[in-house]
Amino acid sequence: QVQLVESGGGLVQAGGSLRLSCAASGRTSNIYTMGWFRQAPGKERELVGNIGWSGGGTYYADSVKGRFTISRDNAKNTVYLQMNNLKPEDTAVYYCNARSGVYQYWGQGTQVTVSS
Repeated sequence: QVQLVESGGGLVQAGGSLRLSCAASGRTSNIYTMGWFRQAPGKERELVGNIGWSGGGTYYADSVKGRFTISRDNAKNTVYLQMNNLKPEDTAVYYCNARSGVYQYWGQGTQVTVSS
């Protein structure tokens, strides 16, 4: 089992920045990808981006390219999502995701609200 705990959400004005953190614990040795999804009211959960856990690259959805950056700290088993130039359409609950073997794990979600 892998446990994921997110932090860093909140309310910000358009154009502002936030950084989300996700700390993994438990059986983390088999994690090969961590990433972020988001779900806005009335919409399906969508992939924001992910990062390979052992030297792999990053992937970003077109909607966030150039504004969001995913990074990791393997020593802390933590992945970050730096969000710059936030827009009202970025408002959503953001979920951390980890893939380990054939399993995937989810955090509890953290609310990000961007006011116009």
